[in-house]
Amino acid sequence: MVEAGRIQRGEDVQRHLRDVQALLARHRAVEELVRGQEMPRHAEVETLLHRQHVAELRKTLDVMHAADIAYILEALPPEERLFVWDLVKAERDGEILLEVSDAVRETLIESMDPNELVAAAGALDADEIADIAPDLPTEVIEDLFRSLEPEERTQLRAALSYPEDSAGALMDFDMVSVREDVTLEVVLRYLRRFDELPDHTDQIFVVDREEHLRGALPLNTLLVSDPETEVSAVMSTEVVRFQPGDKAETAAQAFERYDLVSAPVVDTQNRVLGRVTVDAVMDFIREESESELLAQAGLREEEDIFASVWDSLKNRWSWLAINLVTAFIASRVIGAFESSIEKLVALAALMPIVAGIGGNSGNQTITLIVRAMALGQMQATHARQLFRKELGVALVNGVVWGGLLGLIAWWLYASAPLGAVMMLAMVLNLLLAATMGVGIPLARTRLGGDPAVGSSVMITAVTDSGGFFIFLGLATLFQKMGWLAG
Repeated sequence: MVEAGRIQRGEDVQRHLRDVQALLARHRAVEELVRGQEMPRHAEVETLLHRQHVAELRKTLDVMHAADIAYILEALPPEERLFVWDLVKAERDGEILLEVSDAVRETLIESMDPNELVAAAGALDADEIADIAPDLPTEVIEDLFRSLEPEERTQLRAALSYPEDSAGALMDFDMVSVREDVTLEVVLRYLRRFDELPDHTDQIFVVDREEHLRGALPLNTLLVSDPETEVSAVMSTEVVRFQPGDKAETAAQAFERYDLVSAPVVDTQNRVLGRVTVDAVMDFIREESESELLAQAGLREEEDIFASVWDSLKNRWSWLAINLVTAFIASRVIGAFESSIEKLVALAALMPIVAGIGGNSGNQTITLIVRAMALGQMQATHARQLFRKELGVALVNGVVWGGLLGLIAWWLYASAPLGAVMMLAMVLNLLLAATMGVGIPLARTRLGGDPAVGSSVMITAVTDSGGFFIFLGLATLFQKMGWLAG
């Protein structure tokens, strides 16, 4: 049922996108038609049609969820994006800015004046303001601070003080807490005073008069227990908790491991500061996954698909430059064996196979290692064991698949020595790929870098150059020894 619901929502988003695109296309077509014809009261007709299309678009946007509007804005070219953005109700600006990607948020913020930005951000909670604060102009942040209540101002300062990859940055200040010496009936009466509970409230934090965390009261326990029972008798004292400085990755792993919906964040004196909820953790995991995927491809940051040529160039040039250097090295490796290739043209046809399979194998290894590092499952002390395991896998794969390719090369070119070269080159290049697949992320981590950044670019460069060198080097050696005829 959950999966069916998810599919239905996905279809709804696509339908909304098609509706908006159709309305925009109709609006452009009618405008061009009216402008291209001579008719009385031309301006009035154009204005009337414009108003009709704008009203229809507004009506469509008004019934959509903020996340769906964000999705649509990301899928539209800049001119259409800003046209649709202007039609969104002002009171929804803040929640939509939260949902869009960083790259698109920048374009939307650039189109808004400071007063609009202050109003949009002011409608958000302190932790939500902190999420978009890095993209807001300094003067807007200053005006925003002045417009907030003292308590919200304090919360915003706290939220902005935490590193981006910390549990504090994921923290939500909206929560419910009670004392341990009251009855469940008192707690129920207290909860009825709320218009609604904070999102993802699955437990109520139990604190003392100084706000020290004493335990947690799950809502399901509250609902099924005797109302005359005291909170202290039914609360859970084994509570997963975090401190603001804890790594967000650690929090995400704990949520996955213990199936958490919410968890308290406490200071060094165990006073409750806020809570982390599953929606914040899911957003963090999604953003980290996207960042890792982009980093492996050598992209610096998320890119608006409709970004300017210059912005896209700035995002992509660095690793392309590195790739150009590595490609040049690979070409020089091939150039060094031109005479061998001239004597046996079959080498030119077979060498990309060795390099390609080595690259795929290396990417498999590096993906597993980076994932293990992200999950905290790999320590430096495990390096030797991992090297042995991956080399073993590479050796077996090399013998099996290299042997198969060697037989095929022997059959195609009627040359047993060429088949032997193929098999040996495959074994050696897979061993090289395994070594680098473990070594590259370990080395980047030891140097303080992100093990995922540019990993696929580097492993491909090594296995290409190494594969060409190994294969052509073995072929040249066999030629010189008279085992491989030209």
